[in-house]
Amino acid sequence: MELSTSLGTPHDIDLPGGRIRYYDTGSGAPIVFVHGLLVNANLWRKMVPSIAAAGYRCLSPDWPLGAHSIPMPDADLTATGIADLIAAFLERLDLTDVTIVANDTGGAITQVLLSRNRTRIGRVVLASVDCYDRYLPPPFTILPPVARIPGSLRPVTEMLRLRALQKTPLVLGWVAKHPVPHDIIDSYLLPSRESAAIRADLRRFLKTANRGYTLAAAEHFKEFDLPILLAWARDDKLFPIRYAQRLADELPNATLRFIEDSYTASPEDQPELLTELILEFTRMHAAP
Repeated sequence: MELSTSLGTPHDIDLPGGRIRYYDTGSGAPIVFVHGLLVNANLWRKMVPSIAAAGYRCLSPDWPLGAHSIPMPDADLTATGIADLIAAFLERLDLTDVTIVANDTGGAITQVLLSRNRTRIGRVVLASVDCYDRYLPPPFTILPPVARIPGSLRPVTEMLRLRALQKTPLVLGWVAKHPVPHDIIDSYLLPSRESAAIRADLRRFLKTANRGYTLAAAEHFKEFDLPILLAWARDDKLFPIRYAQRLADELPNATLRFIEDSYTASPEDQPELLTELILEFTRMHAAP
């Protein structure tokens, strides 16, 4: 399934453990986007055109988190493995002074990345993300034990056909405050429904998703001296603002800004506001 044309030109790239697809548009300082669980690069479709027009190269990969199109049966799909995959992507494309923009589960993986390899990263935007003991957050804590049951994900993905179920807290009800178009929801949910190989990747990721990764990353926060913007949805139900405030206290060079009228998926709910915050932040912390 091809994603929104606003993301730019699709490319496939070989990385350790397999191949991923990414979308590339614009020129200038690179911004690499890291989406969360069961979404893909379409999450950024409303933001990329404005950010690219402001003079940035926008790279939007489909990370192997259950809505990707290319299976990765040989990849390490733990949080550590995907963090290393991001580092390999930056190295393979020889990207430097990168701005990482992460949302939801992608923020947990980005924290793991920063604890392991920050050499090519200049600044980071964490937009309502898993952290500390919220990886995964309730009610999604049910998914790892379900994923450990062989064959369990197939009926789950089939149930997600129901539009009414998609509005519940277990799907999008606590993720997006405002309606997400049906074709976009399908782009997120169809890959795991239609491909046994993608479901197998999703299962491998979910089986290992636990707070140990984010708690271990938090032990390194005092070492994260690069600028970090915490762009937090004030109404977030999955990651209450006390988590944002704790991050702001413990990260040495963090700035906390709130986004109104949004849940976790601020790229869906308030893309213009998040875009403004990103552009203001990158200009303020541009490389000399």
